[in-house]
Amino acid sequence: MKVFLLNGSPHANGCTYTALDEIARQLDRHEVGCEIWQIGAKPLAGCVACGGCRREPNQCTQGGEAAEVIAKIKDADGVIIGSPVHYAGIAGNLSSLLDRVFFAKDSFAGKPAAAIVSCRRGGNASAHDRLNKYFTISQMPVVSSQYWNGVHGNTPDEVRRDLEGMQIMRTLANNMAWLMKCIKAGRDAGIAFPEPEPRVGTNFIR
Repeated sequence: MKVFLLNGSPHANGCTYTALDEIARQLDRHEVGCEIWQIGAKPLAGCVACGGCRREPNQCTQGGEAAEVIAKIKDADGVIIGSPVHYAGIAGNLSSLLDRVFFAKDSFAGKPAAAIVSCRRGGNASAHDRLNKYFTISQMPVVSSQYWNGVHGNTPDEVRRDLEGMQIMRTLANNMAWLMKCIKAGRDAGIAFPEPEPRVGTNFIR
């Protein structure tokens, strides 16, 4: 089993990474493999609604990052996405990438997912909610912890001194490992993910 952890911060080893690393360490105690993929600092294009991914699912005409992340999520048993809090929201580059990833993918249904955020002081709840929207529209079970999944601090050292935040990350890792094992046990027992109904789209007509 393995979890794909996406570091949505432009800082490879900053506060968001510190929280994700705590999760990865705890997952290792459950013998769950991890990969932390860092988004980088170069500008990323957002979705331009060209429709290319409808002709070729899991691909994106705006660049290879989306296809790479889609492949990594589909290959993993669970996914955790972390972001710094910028203006009470997620990082702009991460938003651009996730809009493309979740629009271009064919399906992530049934794959456990969790969001974590790192903030200096405030804005964490709205950023956390924004990330969860990607999961809940994609039929992905959302993994929770003992509190909302966030850490506080302006430097990695301050984050490590947020003892409650670090415990929240470890509890999240424990719950992720547990849920993935439950899903595997169910699959091994012949319990399959529900067959979807044909998609219905309703537009509002005045």
